[in-house]
Amino acid sequence: MNPNSSLSLSIIVPLLDEQATLRTLRDRLVEMSNQHRLPIEIIFVDDGSTDESWAIIEKLAQEDERVFGIQFRRNFGKAAALAAGIDRASSPIVVTMDADLQDDPNEVPKLIAKLQEGYDCVSGWKQKRYDPWHKTMPSKVFNWLVGRFTGLQLHDHNCGLKAYRRQIFSEVQLYGEMHRFIPVLAAARGFRVAEVPVLHHARTHGYSKYGLSRLPKGFLDLMTVCLLTEYRQRPLHLLGSMGLLSFGIGSLLMVWLTFAWIVTRMISSFDPIHLHERAIFYYAIVALVVGVQLISMGILAELIIAAHRPSTVPYSIRQQTTGKANNPL
Repeated sequence: MNPNSSLSLSIIVPLLDEQATLRTLRDRLVEMSNQHRLPIEIIFVDDGSTDESWAIIEKLAQEDERVFGIQFRRNFGKAAALAAGIDRASSPIVVTMDADLQDDPNEVPKLIAKLQEGYDCVSGWKQKRYDPWHKTMPSKVFNWLVGRFTGLQLHDHNCGLKAYRRQIFSEVQLYGEMHRFIPVLAAARGFRVAEVPVLHHARTHGYSKYGLSRLPKGFLDLMTVCLLTEYRQRPLHLLGSMGLLSFGIGSLLMVWLTFAWIVTRMISSFDPIHLHERAIFYYAIVALVVGVQLISMGILAELIIAAHRPSTVPYSIRQQTTGKANNPL
C-alpha cells in the first residue's frame, strides 16, 4: 500500500472478556501502522467484561497515546459498543474488528486500498474459516438469506473486519443487532459496498460469545432490515399487498361456498351443505378478517409516516458541484 500521510484510521474493537488477547492485538495493530505508515487510533470498547479486560485497557492507554478505552456499565451488545466507538472516533475512516485475534490486523491495508477505489464500505470475506461447523453452517444460511432478501450479495455479512467512510454513520443508525447489517443499510442509502477476501485465524484464547441461538434472532433482524430498507416510506405497499392477498383468498372461498350452498339446494340429487359444519368456512372468515386488519394497519402506518417526519431524509447525496455557475448571485 502506498504511504499516505493524509490518511488516518480509527480502529474500533468491541470486546467482552478478552483479557488474554488485548495486548497482543495492540502490538499487531501498531506494527501494521508503522509498516504501512498509517496513523491510527485504537478504541477498545469494553462491553461489560467480568475479567481483567478493562484493567489491561487502562494500562495500554497509559503506555500508548493512540489507545483509548470505553467501558460500559453492563453488557449492551455489539451494536451499542460499535456505536460508542464511532461516536468517539476522530478519523474519516473507521475500521471495525473483533478482539479475539481471529481477524488479522495485516489485512486492514487491503480493505483501505479497496476503499480508496471509490467505495464507501468494504467488508471482509473469511474464505477459509477456522470455526466449528455449528458456527459456519448457520452463517452460510444467514448469508444466503440476507443476499436473497436484500439484494446485497456478500459472502460473509458476519465478518467483523470491515472498513467504512465515517459519513455512512451520519445516515445509518446502530441499535439492537443491526451491526451485522451495516453494509445492507448503507447500500440501501446509495453508498457503494465492496468485499475483499481476508485471512481468518483459529481462536486460541477465550470462547465464542455466539451460538446457534443467534440464527432465529438474525432472521428476525433481517425482517426488520427489509422493512427499513424497502418499505420504510411505503408500509402500505407491504401490509396492503398481504392484506389484499388474504382478503382475496377469503373472498374466493366465500364465493365458492355460497355457490355450493345454492347449487346443493337447487338440485335435489345433492345433499345440501351446512356451512357451519365445514372448516373451510371458518378459514375463509379468518382470511377476510386478517386481510381487512392488514390493510387497515397499512393505512394507519401511512398516516403516521405522513404526520411524523422520519429521522433521516429520504435521499443520500454523494457530492455537490460548487462555484459561481451553480450559485448565481
